Amino acid sequence: MEPTASPRRSALASGFLTAASLAVITGLSAVVGLVIARQFGRGAETDGFFAAYSIFLVLVLVGTAMRVAVIPPLARARAAGTFARELGSYAAAIGVIALPALVLALLASDWLGGQLTVGLPEVSQETAAETLRFVVPAAIAQVYAALAASALAAYDSYATAAVGFAAGSAGGLALILLLVDEHGISAVAWGMLLNGAVALAIPVLALVRRTSLRGIGATAVGSRLLELARAVALPIVLQGLFVVCIRFVSELGTGAVTSFTYAYLVAAALVAVTASSLGLVSSVPLARGELTDRRAADHVIRTSWLAFAAIAAAAGVFALVGDRFLGAVLGPEYAGETGNELGRLIGFLGVWMAASVGVTITFPLLFVAARDRLLPAIALGALVLHVAVSWALIEAWELVGATLALAVTTLAILVALLTLLSRAVLFHAGRGLGLAALATGGLAALSFGGLDLVAGAVLAAALGLALFGGLLFATRSLGLRQAWAYLRALQ
Repeated sequence: MEPTASPRRSALASGFLTAASLAVITGLSAVVGLVIARQFGRGAETDGFFAAYSIFLVLVLVGTAMRVAVIPPLARARAAGTFARELGSYAAAIGVIALPALVLALLASDWLGGQLTVGLPEVSQETAAETLRFVVPAAIAQVYAALAASALAAYDSYATAAVGFAAGSAGGLALILLLVDEHGISAVAWGMLLNGAVALAIPVLALVRRTSLRGIGATAVGSRLLELARAVALPIVLQGLFVVCIRFVSELGTGAVTSFTYAYLVAAALVAVTASSLGLVSSVPLARGELTDRRAADHVIRTSWLAFAAIAAAAGVFALVGDRFLGAVLGPEYAGETGNELGRLIGFLGVWMAASVGVTITFPLLFVAARDRLLPAIALGALVLHVAVSWALIEAWELVGATLALAVTTLAILVALLTLLSRAVLFHAGRGLGLAALATGGLAALSFGGLDLVAGAVLAAALGLALFGGLLFATRSLGLRQAWAYLRALQ
C-alpha cells in the first residue's frame, strides 16, 4: 500500500491543535494532582507514590525529547521510501531501554520500591512497589505514543495524536475519580496506565490505516540509540536547573520551596503550551528543504513572536488575579499575600520564559540541520554553570535570585544553541528575539500595569487583556504580522 497523501495544515493551525492538546493534558494533570492532595494529604503513602512517580517523569521526558529528534529523519525517510525501516529502528532503540525497565518494574518492584524509599516507613515502600507495576508500563506506552505521534507528523498529521493524548488524559482521570474512593491511591496508578494505553492505541491505529509498515526493520539500532541519548541530554538538564534551584531555595525557610515550585510550574506550563507546540510542528516542513542561516534565524524570530505575545498576556492576567485563582484551586493558604508573592515571582520569571521560548524553538533546528553532536557537552557545562550562579544569586536575592539564576543559565544555553547553528544565526536571531521580547513585554507592562489601582482585580485583568490585544494589533508591523504570515505559510 502506498503512503496516503494528506492535506497539509499550516504550522500555525497544527500548532494550535498541539497547543490545545497540551493545554488539556496540563489541566487534567493538575486535576489529578488536586485529587491526590485533597484525598490523601501528605504522608508516608503519598511519599511512596511520588517516589515511584519520579521514574515515570524521567521516562516520559525521554519520550517528549525524542519527538524533536526523530521527526526530521522520519520525514526524510518518508520522502526516500524508507519510512518503515527507519520507524522500526527507532522502535527497537527505545526497546533497548524500555524492556529492561519493564522487567525490573514487574519482577523486581519490591526491591526497586525499597531503593526509592530508603529511610521511609514500610507503607511508603509498599506503595512505591505497587505503583511501579503500573506507572512504568504507562510511561513506556507514553514513549511509544510519542514515537507514533512523530511518525504521523511525517505525514503532516497532528490532530490524531493530539486527540489521543487528550483522550488518554481524560479517560485516565475518569477512572481515577471512579475508583479512588474504594481503592485508594492505587487507582491513580491504574488511571495513568489507562492514559498511556489510549494515548498509544489511537495514533498507532491511525498510522496502520494511513501507511503500509511492510518492510519494517531494526537496522542501525546502536546509532539510533546514540541519537536519542543526544536528544535527551539537554532536556534532562533543563529540568535539572529547577532541581538545583530548589536545593538552595530550601535553605530560605518554610514555604519558600512551595512558592517557588508553583510559580515555576505556572511559568513552565505557559512555555510548554506555546513554544513547545510550535517548535514541534515546524520540524517537518523545515526538514523538507535546505535550512539556511537566514531561514533558521527567521524561523526562530517569527515563531517566538507568537509565543512571547501569548505568554505576556497570560502572565499579565495571572499577575492581577493569580492570588484568587490559586486560592480557589489550592485553598485559602495560597490566597492573599502568598498569592501576590506567586504573581510577582511569575513576573520575575518573565526573562526565563523568554529565554526558554528561544531554547524550545531553536532546539529542534539542531536535529533538522544535523548539528546536535555537542548537545551533551552543552548540557554538562550548563549544569556546572547553574550550580555556581544559583548559589550566588539566591544568596543575594533569595527567591528573586532563583528566578534570575534560571534566566542567566537558560540564556547561556540559548546562545550556545544558536552558535551551533552558526554565528550569523546567533547575531540575527539574538537581535530579533531581544526586540520581540522587549516589544511584547513593554506592551504587557503598559496594558496591565496599574489597572488594579483603578479597578477590581478581575475587571483590571479583562481590561488589560483587551488593551494588550489592541496594542498588539496596532503595532503588528513590528513583527507580529510577519510572524502570523510566516507560520500560516509554513507547510
